[in-house]
Amino acid sequence: LRLENLEKMLESSNPLPSSRRRIVNPPRRQRSPYPTADMDGKRHPSSFQQLEKLGEGTYATVFKGRNRQTGELVALKEIHLDSEEGTPSTAIREISLMKELKHENIVALHDVIHTENKLMLVFEYMDGDLKKYMDTHGDRGALKPHQIKSFMYQLLRGIDFCHQNRVLHRDLKPQNLLINGKGQLKLGDFGLARAFGIPVNTFSNEVVTLWYRAPDVLLGSRTYNTSIDIWSAGCIMAEMYTGRPLFPGTTNEDQIIRIFRIMGTPTERTWTGITQFPEYKPTFQMYATQDLRQILPQIDPTGIDLLQRMLQLRPELRISAHEALKHPWFNDIIMQQHQQQALQAQARAYPGQGSYETY
Repeated sequence: LRLENLEKMLESSNPLPSSRRRIVNPPRRQRSPYPTADMDGKRHPSSFQQLEKLGEGTYATVFKGRNRQTGELVALKEIHLDSEEGTPSTAIREISLMKELKHENIVALHDVIHTENKLMLVFEYMDGDLKKYMDTHGDRGALKPHQIKSFMYQLLRGIDFCHQNRVLHRDLKPQNLLINGKGQLKLGDFGLARAFGIPVNTFSNEVVTLWYRAPDVLLGSRTYNTSIDIWSAGCIMAEMYTGRPLFPGTTNEDQIIRIFRIMGTPTERTWTGITQFPEYKPTFQMYATQDLRQILPQIDPTGIDLLQRMLQLRPELRISAHEALKHPWFNDIIMQQHQQQALQAQARAYPGQGSYETY
């Protein structure tokens, strides 16, 4: 895709192939100081001061930056454009999806600025990612149960919003979950995300960092759906409790074997059609299913139940993000939300009768 075509796409209000649909239940957000209606190249990267490099990826470098006009901190993702290759498809995908996905648990794309040889995405600034948070705040990487529950609830809210709007993230891992000083968690890095629909049978299996990759994807399935993000979420939940990845494989086959060692080796009887997958091998060693309560004694029984529902080998048996948010493990969070809503409703009904603190 050439830059002039990208400009047309950015100006379009319907960047996704399936964008005739509306966004499901978009939450109220504060108006961004970076209006997206005038993405026409009038602003320049010099509008932002680069403070420090935060990371470097395959096609982009991310900097901490400051808006020179407002002083607000931002994250600047710089994509260098190749005159021959055009704009990386990962960048186009990220821009297209993030223009539509507006949610408090998804990092906000404020603006897109482009010059002849550079594309700059301006994101809201987050203090760090979950991996760094675990390394600095955890006990040898392990977090406290109340932190884990809060982060999992926010993670599943972000995933649920993506899935309601027919978007697969496809690369969920601690490094792509951003956290700010308020304890808010937001999904970031949508470079591998896909709007799903038609066709469903042409997806690549080169998605998701190995440790968080679902078994159906590892086995070569190209008809995967929202359940691949749920598997990743389950792996992340277990890792927050231990500080270590649950399935730290080194190769595709090693990853499959590590999963089977704990979750049990499936057969045609337990997973119809598994022997037809491209990466299935009849020589796979047969392992019995282990008890997650013994492997992860840190997790309470209700949490183990949710984890087991997310880590089902067969994708059709995995719990959806929407159902996971209703799981009894989150009852205390749900009750707290209801109390907050009641206080807010009371404050609206009787203005001037005192302020209400919500937590």
